Amino acid sequence: MWVMLFGFCLAAWPQVIEFEAGGLKYQTLTKNGVTVMYSRLAPHIHEYAMLQVAISNGSDGFWNIKPEDFTFSRDDGRSIQAAPAKDVVGMMLEKGSHGDVSKLVSIYETALYGIPHMRVTNGYEQRRQSAMSEGISARFKAAAAASALALIATRLSPGQSTDGAVFFPNDGKQLSTGKLVVHASGETFEFKSE
Repeated sequence: MWVMLFGFCLAAWPQVIEFEAGGLKYQTLTKNGVTVMYSRLAPHIHEYAMLQVAISNGSDGFWNIKPEDFTFSRDDGRSIQAAPAKDVVGMMLEKGSHGDVSKLVSIYETALYGIPHMRVTNGYEQRRQSAMSEGISARFKAAAAASALALIATRLSPGQSTDGAVFFPNDGKQLSTGKLVVHASGETFEFKSE
């Protein structure tokens, strides 16, 4: 009987699933009906490294999610908390160029649209369409594109999903080896070290 109970507990334990799509490696984890998925994106912009994330709320309740919920725990023991979307947009207004935004949007869209059958109800595509119709100058269009790209603080209703880029201040370098940890709505999602 104990063996059967132990086997049931192991089967019910949330497990990180790894897969590849569009040339990117993804990790996904579901807890209490909420699924968080991420992949590292190759480029960095100025002082930020970047991850592409998607969150789907399959639970019966509301879930709040924001970039600051994401922490990258490096293997050397140090942690980096993701920057709020407003900080990234502000940096783009100050330092960004049209070339920076074009590069990031191109890579992000390749990552997003390279996942077969992915449908988001409250994410990047809606923000991109809105952002591209706004602004007069190239500087404001660059900031609007960065705004569309970044994951924003969102309250997900049951059945909703969202996606976006999460930016980690890392002196313009890629993230080293380590693992992603997400603390959202009282749950902790911990992914495998890579």
